[in-house]
Amino acid sequence: MSQAPQVSIIMGSQSDLPVMSKAAEFLDGMGIDYEITIVSAHRTPERMVTFAKAARGRGVKVIIAGAGGAAHLPGMVASLTTLPVIGVPVKSSNSIDGWDSILSILQMPNGVPVATVALDGAKNAGILAAEILGTANDNIADQLADFKKKQTEKVMESVAQLARQKDNE
Repeated sequence: MSQAPQVSIIMGSQSDLPVMSKAAEFLDGMGIDYEITIVSAHRTPERMVTFAKAARGRGVKVIIAGAGGAAHLPGMVASLTTLPVIGVPVKSSNSIDGWDSILSILQMPNGVPVATVALDGAKNAGILAAEILGTANDNIADQLADFKKKQTEKVMESVAQLARQKDNE
């Protein structure tokens, strides 16, 4: 990216990339600079601490943290920074149908909030990160308004198609 990333997308392992890349794809479409890397709470705890403590100073404004299984990464990062952290529970190979990840991210103690999206919901994490940035950036806010307008138009076209099918029966 050409400037300091506004969003940092982190994940516990390489196996989370297919899910977490959905956040990157959305941010790409919005023209929002981001970085993406692996930061494991359990296998690289010192890297996680260094990353979390340095993120604000590097210009990061929002962190998207995805993790499967015990999913400690989002909460541990949130405990080390004042930046907003969006947690993405990932249904991993060692997961208990994703519930372990969901609850590990969702059930944070008072004082350590983590915004939590749906299981494997990294695209929504990207959208939420853009909405946070859009509170102070009119260009991003305008792009989000256009994105939502296009979503509405797509649904309304489906409504019209369904009505045409019914009329042709």
